[in-house]
Amino acid sequence: MSETETTAEPTEDAAALEDLVADNPDDVARFLERLGAVNELLDTADLATVAMDDRMIEDVAGTATNLGAAADGLATPQVARLGEATGENADDLADAIETLARLQRSGTLDDLLAMADLLALASNAMDVEMVIDLAAIGTRLGEVADTATDDDVARTLEGLLEAVGEAGSEPAEPAGPIDVAKALRDPDVKAGLGFLLSLAKAMGRTTR
Repeated sequence: MSETETTAEPTEDAAALEDLVADNPDDVARFLERLGAVNELLDTADLATVAMDDRMIEDVAGTATNLGAAADGLATPQVARLGEATGENADDLADAIETLARLQRSGTLDDLLAMADLLALASNAMDVEMVIDLAAIGTRLGEVADTATDDDVARTLEGLLEAVGEAGSEPAEPAGPIDVAKALRDPDVKAGLGFLLSLAKAMGRTTR
């Protein structure tokens, strides 16, 4: 190295930078202003971090702990099964929610709930005697149903209904005493009267 100190020539990158600054002074000034604002923002964030006391740090840590506990609570087989069922029935659940929303908006849901409360109140108001009466009625209805399934009863009822339908297919003409006397000679009328007499006799036995 010579005794005379020489000045280092600027590198190509430095020279290019100087040319860029010289050609765009306004843009460079705006960039420096924005850079200063960013530095101030970072300094403020550092200051806020340093200003956090122990209580604030404990609160943040507690919040993180609660969030972790909530996540652990959700990570259960029941919640997983619920999520799976929700996914499989998403369309049905969406339709059900829309229906409930419509019922709620129209006030029908409140009416249904009030009706349910009345039904529950009526059920609770039933005493033992009322329950026994209802049970007896159910038993008698069951006996009637059993009787109706008997082959003879079913066949008789079927014939009776068929006769009613045939008789009602055309308007009936008024009949006087002479018409009744003539009809008594009809074999069909005689058979019908015989059935009615048998029915009257059987009814008499069952009503004693």
